[in-house]
Amino acid sequence: MSRLLYALTIEFTIPVGDENFTSPTLVKLVVYGILGREVATLVNEKQRPGKHSVEFDASGLASGIYYYQLRCGVNSISRKMSRIK
Repeated sequence: MSRLLYALTIEFTIPVGDENFTSPTLVKLVVYGILGREVATLVNEKQRPGKHSVEFDASGLASGIYYYQLRCGVNSISRKMSRIK
């Protein structure tokens, strides 16, 4: 699903495992251009389980297709976004 980009809030949840899995997990959230070039790193730090959100100001980006990839530990998810001026 594409999203219209101007200012975008990306929300994600780091799941809680068993009662021993409450330590911080390395989270990396990166935005890429259509050719795979890194445009912005929004998060690159350890975070605790729970709900999180990140604001991304895309006003300086050209119109086009972008992707963001969220990596949390060994898990990864990517989503497509559209920037239209």
